[in-house]
Amino acid sequence: MSSDNRLQIGGVSLSSPDKVLFEEVGTTKSDLARYYEHAGTRMLPHIKKRLVSLVRCPDGRDNPCFFQRHGAKGFPETVRRLMIAEKSGEKDEYLYIDDMSGVISAVQMSTLEFHIWGSRVDRLESPDRLVFDLDPDQELDFNAVRSAAFSVRDRLADLGLRTVPLLTGGKGIHVIAPLERRREWPDVKDFARGFAKRLSEDEPERFLAEASKAKREGRVFVDWLRNERSATAIAPYSTRAKPGAPVATPVSWRELQTIASSNAFKLASMAERLTAADPWAESTGWRQSITDNMLKAVARVQDLS
Repeated sequence: MSSDNRLQIGGVSLSSPDKVLFEEVGTTKSDLARYYEHAGTRMLPHIKKRLVSLVRCPDGRDNPCFFQRHGAKGFPETVRRLMIAEKSGEKDEYLYIDDMSGVISAVQMSTLEFHIWGSRVDRLESPDRLVFDLDPDQELDFNAVRSAAFSVRDRLADLGLRTVPLLTGGKGIHVIAPLERRREWPDVKDFARGFAKRLSEDEPERFLAEASKAKREGRVFVDWLRNERSATAIAPYSTRAKPGAPVATPVSWRELQTIASSNAFKLASMAERLTAADPWAESTGWRQSITDNMLKAVARVQDLS
């Protein structure tokens, strides 16, 4: 196919559909668009009506890539815009996804990663997910990260929060608690910070609650910073701009016990994966939120910092 040809996928016209975006596996723009079209039923509930930051790689993964969170001239209108106030008080135009045409339009612009806010555009100040990103020291193997994820799950369960695990497609695991939108960002951030600090205080040889590469040796950084306004986390079912085209993949706690790596699922294996039952299906019915008692339970460590 000539790169001058255009191809319609999901109602979106792709230019240069045969452009290779993942060189080592030969994945083209049209391959990527078809993947998202197929994965849409699973992905959309997690990304719809959330502000997004996009990792765009116009010349493929092996060439310079960049983050984009603001609207720009020539960017498809199917990727929606919203004017929001920033910390400075100034307003700027942010991007969000409303439907699959928005996802595929972002692929048309050579987007390889979708990163999402923890709230939705109709109630931007009230997050509906709590995320702990377990980021290991580079010397640790996946067994250590997996064990850390189960510990975080159990500690959150002790406080009354049920969670689901996400393989990030990199080297870590996200432990995610879906939330009802009863709290605003400051409370959610305070809880996340206090929880991570409590964990690092109780098991200092295993966990770290500060983003210090120098101090991370042999430990897992419990990244709580995803839980503040304007912070983002990789979207479930998003590809990653990494070798082999890994995909950030939801899994169940049961199957996590036998998974060998955080990038276990690649684009090439996702068709089969998507035929299996949704491992997070049960979580859609959970009704839980951060309570006053939960905030009190972590406040002691907060006060020490």
